[in-house]
This record gives sequence, C-alpha cells and structure tokens, in this order.
Amino acid sequence: MSAAVDERPTTERPQTSPALARAGGWARRAPLLPALVFLIVVTQLPFLVTLFVSFMNWNAYYPDERGFAGFSNFAAVLTDVSARRAILVTIVLTASVVLFSLLLGLGIALLLDRRFRGRGVVRTMMITPFLVVPVAAALLWKHALYNPEYGLFNGLLRTVLGDDAPQPDWITNNPLIAIVASLVWQWTPFMMLILLAGLQSRPMDVVEAARIDGASPWQIFTHMTLPHLRPYIELSGLLGAIYVVQNFDAVFTITSGGLGTANLPYFIYQTFYTAHDYGRASAAGVVVVLGTIVIATFALRTVLSLFREES
Repeated sequence: MSAAVDERPTTERPQTSPALARAGGWARRAPLLPALVFLIVVTQLPFLVTLFVSFMNWNAYYPDERGFAGFSNFAAVLTDVSARRAILVTIVLTASVVLFSLLLGLGIALLLDRRFRGRGVVRTMMITPFLVVPVAAALLWKHALYNPEYGLFNGLLRTVLGDDAPQPDWITNNPLIAIVASLVWQWTPFMMLILLAGLQSRPMDVVEAARIDGASPWQIFTHMTLPHLRPYIELSGLLGAIYVVQNFDAVFTITSGGLGTANLPYFIYQTFYTAHDYGRASAAGVVVVLGTIVIATFALRTVLSLFREES
C-alpha cells in the first residue's frame, strides 16, 4: 500500500527586501518626527546651553572677566555654605513631603476602596487639591490659613478657646513645617490615585479566601495588601520626589526663601537673579538635574517591573 501524499499547496511568506523594510520603518516613524524635533528644541537645547554656561566664569557684574572656568563653578556650589544648606533643606523637604503624602494617601486610598454611597463624588473632591495651580495653592495657605490676623487656623483657635486664645504666626514660628504642610496637602491626592489603582488591581478571590480561612483585617493588610502595593508605593514616592525636589513655588510664595527654607531651586534663583552669577547658577541647575535623573532612573525601573508583573 502506497503512503498517501499530501498534495496541498504550501504558502510561503514573501521575502521583503531590506530597503523596503527600512522604508516601511521610516514611514511609521515619520509622523513622530515633528514631536521629537519639538521636544529636542524645547528641552535638550536649553540644557546643553546650561551645561555650557556652567563651565564658564560668567557674572554680569564683571563682564570683562568672562571665560572658561572648568569645574570651579561646581566646586563653588558644593563648598558654598549657602548651597550646602540649600541641599540639606531640599533633602529634608522632599523626604518629609513624600513620606507624609504617602502615609495620608495610603490611608485615604484604603477608605475610598470600600463601597459607599457617593464614593465617586468623594473621589473627585479628594483629587481637587492636586489640580490647583501651585502658586495659587501656596497663596491660599499663606493668606487664607496661616495669616495671624484673619487666617483660618487662628480663627479656629479663637472659636474653640475664646478671645484670649494665642494667635501664633505660623510661618515665622515654623517656616519649614508651613511649607511641608502646604505641599503635603497638594501631593496627597497624587499618591492616593496611584495607590488606589494598586488596591483595585488586587486579586480579590485570594483576599476572600484568606478571610474565609480566618485571617484578620490586619493580617490581610500586612501579608497581602502591602506586598501587592510595594511597587505602587515605590512608584508614587519616586515620582513625587522628582517633582518636589524641583519645587520653587511654595518656597518663594510662603517664605521668600527666608528663615532657613531656601532649597536648591531657590538658591539657583538667588544666584541667577540677585547675584547675576550665571555660571554658578547653571552649575547648581546641572546638579539638580543630575539628582533628578538618578531618581527618575529608579522610577523607570519600577514602572518596568510593574509592566512585567502585569504581563
């Protein structure tokens, strides 16, 4: 008996020439080129100019002394007492805002993850502080809340304790805490949104199985919810740090950089606008950018790990 022969025609994929493949690739990328060119012009060219000026001895008060300075501007920034204090204030300010915003955002996200009537309205209201313009938010805290004459905080003290209640000057007595409180109010909704998204991606069947097995709410939170939220907590903390480390609006508006609250962005403003030392101000700006790039690198790694887990 002869074996049956399969006489069905075989279909072969047509071979594409390398030139045609390259042309197809350029055709797909061409619509993105204007956006890429615009991004380079708006972001990279100014940074390259700033990098060039950071190696220059360029002070508007001494125009005849302009020239190449090497790394002296960076050395001056890192050895200047005011610059080191600004770096310390930046670290304390960023760490405090991110930590308190994360804790409050986690608590609010846990509350909003439950079902109750009007949850959508409450979520919208909780997002509102993040949508306020930073300068407007700083003005709101400085005048409507902190003002010792007509501010809300002192008004509440008079209402609760009577006319003899103390009327503290919140900004003068606690300048850095005043800035931290205003930034925490503004960045807590951002943390809450990311953490709430993480909570809603939990495998609820596993949580229900743990409840049936007798696990307490605290055990579910510490052994299941927190491990699941770890990458989301890292991502929100890193993204918050990227923005808070560059904050200028709250420092300039609430304290004008006084009372020991000048951070690196405000130090750059003072060096550029008051001292007109463009070289040193550019060097300080490059230091801020390098620090931000380091934080952004960890943020990108966290985002990639989230994508890998979901895939």
